[in-house]
Amino acid sequence: MRALVMEQGEDGLAAAQITDIDEAMLPEGDVTVAVEYSTLNYKDGLCLSPKGGGLVRNYPHVPGIDFAGTVETSDDPRFAAGDKVVLTGWRVGENRWGGYAEKARVKADWLVPLPDGLSPHDAMAVGTAGFTAMLAVMALEDHGLTPDKGPVLVTGAAGGVGSVATAILAHIGYDVAAVTGRPEQADYLKSLGAKTIIARDEINETVKRPLETETWAGCIDAVGGDMLARILGQMKYGASVAAVGLAGGAHLPASVVPFLLRGVNLLGIDSVTQPTENRKRAWARVATDLPLAKLHDMVHPATLTELPDLGAAILKGGIKGRVVVDVNA
Repeated sequence: MRALVMEQGEDGLAAAQITDIDEAMLPEGDVTVAVEYSTLNYKDGLCLSPKGGGLVRNYPHVPGIDFAGTVETSDDPRFAAGDKVVLTGWRVGENRWGGYAEKARVKADWLVPLPDGLSPHDAMAVGTAGFTAMLAVMALEDHGLTPDKGPVLVTGAAGGVGSVATAILAHIGYDVAAVTGRPEQADYLKSLGAKTIIARDEINETVKRPLETETWAGCIDAVGGDMLARILGQMKYGASVAAVGLAGGAHLPASVVPFLLRGVNLLGIDSVTQPTENRKRAWARVATDLPLAKLHDMVHPATLTELPDLGAAILKGGIKGRVVVDVNA
């Protein structure tokens, strides 16, 4: 079987190369999946870097933090040969071999059956980023957000999570304001349904007051850091911020005032260890609430051979939308 394998040299630095490996080298697991598609996420870029981004513990290593394909063999009664499945999270592609190979062997508990209407390609056009975006939308709605409450802010809107979040929210009736540091992406974001485009610098100014004008009924923040601190003071009373990324840093120079005086909720979204039922619920929502035509407009197709260069590009913020990897191309 063919795979993109990271090998560590004597200097401690790793390099990726496509090679043929024996299926017996795959880790232990209940289910073997013939992988059809994977994706390139920010974490994949880190794993593909010479030092593994601090995420890779052992070499040789096969990256790819998500994949979709067809069950080949199964020792678990929940899955049978021929079933279409998707996997996101569980540290696959970080601590365990992931999706950049023609086959993967994993625990049955980590797999979710693909809902009707979603192909393996569609599932990876959504991928971990889109799955995370849907979890964020669900969290906001579970905390009372509805389209009539007012505009919803999406930061890092041109990235993987932000693109899908913008498309989902617009499709189900929300007024979306998209924040981006790349003004050339304005037309792209409007095509996804964003009503307003806001420059990153406009939001990311230094926080001068803990409370500003009540503006946003909800927010999906894929940046963190100073931007998140500023946004907290702009939320409407009782509104929620679903925080899904730390691209702007883990430090939060915020006051407790928005939480105490406006009842703002800060919701952390972790896609790695979500309960199975929540995963099924999210993928079912993806199948019904994400316009696939817009999803396909986000896709940048790639092959295994392109991944090292694309991995470096995504770490520099040079990737728009979703990179879908055809593992067998």
